[in-house]
Amino acid sequence: MKWQGGRRSGNIEDKRGMSGGQKLAFGGIGGVIVLIIGFLFGGDPGELLTQMQQSAPATQEAYQSTPEEDRLLDFADVVLGSTEDVWKNIFAANGLDYPVTKLTVYNGAVETAGCGVGQSAFGPFYCPGDHKIYLDLSFNEELSKKYGAKGEFALAYVIAHEVGHHIQNVLGVLEQTNAMRAKMSERAYNKVSVMTELQADFYAGVWAHHVQNYSDIELTYDDIVDGMQAAAAVGDDRLQEQAHGHVNPESFTHGSSEQRVQWFKKGYDSGDIQAGNTFNDPSLQ
Repeated sequence: MKWQGGRRSGNIEDKRGMSGGQKLAFGGIGGVIVLIIGFLFGGDPGELLTQMQQSAPATQEAYQSTPEEDRLLDFADVVLGSTEDVWKNIFAANGLDYPVTKLTVYNGAVETAGCGVGQSAFGPFYCPGDHKIYLDLSFNEELSKKYGAKGEFALAYVIAHEVGHHIQNVLGVLEQTNAMRAKMSERAYNKVSVMTELQADFYAGVWAHHVQNYSDIELTYDDIVDGMQAAAAVGDDRLQEQAHGHVNPESFTHGSSEQRVQWFKKGYDSGDIQAGNTFNDPSLQ
């Protein structure tokens, strides 16, 4: 993956060294989406709920970045810039303006403007309340060692997936799915959650399809393979098998490894945003 020298987004907020929190309001869309999206990379629900309900005073301290973190921050900045270039072009082709999202990097915990307190245990997440993506850079090491998703493109896929949630927020999808939650059983809503996550995977694939045409990033076949392996690594079936030794499809909230790879690849193969309506796919009903 050739990204050095690519255009930087500049829409990066560095909140490393800042921590603290407040109780999370579960009633709004922010609380719901942080719970749903926070499980993306295998967070334990009990642990997440406990952490989300804790309250701690906000503090700020000097933060000493490592050379590896500096490199990852540069990488994330370029990847985010490429998502802006791709989605601005796609939106324009559909007669729309693309409002960019910001990427907030933090360590440990972070206060959001619309979703309460985010913590590293959630993994990367998108907050629809403030239209921002949150990422602890240490997740890159976890992505490789814990999930076996290696290669630079694995982290690029993660960022592009969260940008996919931003696309859904801009288009009103997250508002609609959150409204469904109060009207459905947990089992039924899990299917809606799976459709939501698979569509974000599809959008990550659409970005990968267009990235070389609209930005300075260059990809190889191996990079796309790394992306598919990353998608497979965070499938619900694989995560449940690793954590509990068994799989319960009715509790899936993000989709199986096969489904996640399928929808990422569909986005990559087609490059067509119109082909990603997971909510009308009979196999996901």
